[in-house]
Amino acid sequence: MSASVRCLYQTVRKLANNPSGVIRNLSRTSPTWDSSQESQVEEQTRRNEEHGQLTELVRDFLNPADFYNALRNIGINFFCGVPDSLLKDFCAFMAQNEVDENHVITANEGNAIGLAAGYHLATGKTSLVYLQNSGLGNTVNPLVSLAAHEVYSIPMLLLIGWRGEPGKRDEPQHLLQGHVTPGLLDTLGIKYATLPDYIEGATKTLQSAKKHMDEFNSPFALLVRRQTFLPFKSRIPTPVLSLTREDAVKIIVDSLGEYDIVVSTTGMLSRELFEHRVAREQGHERDFLTVGSMGHASSIALGIALQKPTRQIFCLDGDGSVIMHMGAMAIIGQTNSENFKHIILNNMVHDSVGGQATAAHGDNFSFLEIAKGNGYKQGKVATTEVEITEGVRWLKSIKGPAVLEVKIRQGSRKGLGRPTRTPLQNKADFMNFLSYS
Repeated sequence: MSASVRCLYQTVRKLANNPSGVIRNLSRTSPTWDSSQESQVEEQTRRNEEHGQLTELVRDFLNPADFYNALRNIGINFFCGVPDSLLKDFCAFMAQNEVDENHVITANEGNAIGLAAGYHLATGKTSLVYLQNSGLGNTVNPLVSLAAHEVYSIPMLLLIGWRGEPGKRDEPQHLLQGHVTPGLLDTLGIKYATLPDYIEGATKTLQSAKKHMDEFNSPFALLVRRQTFLPFKSRIPTPVLSLTREDAVKIIVDSLGEYDIVVSTTGMLSRELFEHRVAREQGHERDFLTVGSMGHASSIALGIALQKPTRQIFCLDGDGSVIMHMGAMAIIGQTNSENFKHIILNNMVHDSVGGQATAAHGDNFSFLEIAKGNGYKQGKVATTEVEITEGVRWLKSIKGPAVLEVKIRQGSRKGLGRPTRTPLQNKADFMNFLSYS
């Protein structure tokens, strides 16, 4: 049995109180579909019909609209957080259907905890905070020192995408995070449950969560397994730009020198960089691929720049990553590292987890003004191949810290692979490359 088929046959759902509803029409109530996911749902619908009353073989999907309505039924009307790939269909539904006043995509997960706390203080109500489990680290301080029952006793519902769930295929950093997630919640004293993938079970679980939050005035977490939600794809208008991120990465990398050092941010960018090196039959020793640690690529690059003052350090960053820990720009600007060159590829969305808008989507947002206000010496914007090539040449010729913002269009190539070398292999090759000077 293939991995994709095994993924579809999951936990048995015994519906003793609803035997007529065992065979579900899974293609209902979603106006906009992702074609590959749609075909999977259609195939599973056919399988469900074949299985008939054999409930142990039936696979459910939770409709984002149904889950949203169930949340409102327990009094949750405010939503905030950082998008996640396992939650992307629910996040996309929120972005399409909820007003901005009641739905805020935050810079990082800790911000979301603070925002939910402020909402509770102002209204006395509970909100939903959504995040990937890799973002739990950003929430630890505000959960323990703000929301905990022993401190300010602030209830909130945490919807956590469970990347690296034990027994599922995933990347090394996610496998470790998935393994420690339940234990981390236990350590934080946060009661949790796994979100069922059918609305009857989800509703019952939400009622239990509400009872806990009402009784103890403290957070409750729901862990979300992969393929829990029916697919939903929102349409967020973005400026029409000519270049993709992969196009820009190729132009940038091909403009660098033989001994220039690259630190690339998490997500699609590092995957595209890796594949470009393969296509050019080059090694990967010049690139540090920040496979996790979203928002920290620039700090990693700064740490290298301070110790290798004779080498040019190029940080290839993304808009969502920069925004997540923008305080790093203040430190970079004040260190006066002349060899630090920051290239921000800005498509104005969280591209790798569903395409939800970042703060850079706003008309009054400017990375250049932010960088200059934090002490970067110079900055430019590029949107075309010629401007990017000239921009990289300009970066190499001036003293940093300096920034080049590259505006690109949303989306990535289908079939994009992942690095075939392990993080430890990448580290060893990269450190050897750094030792040349």
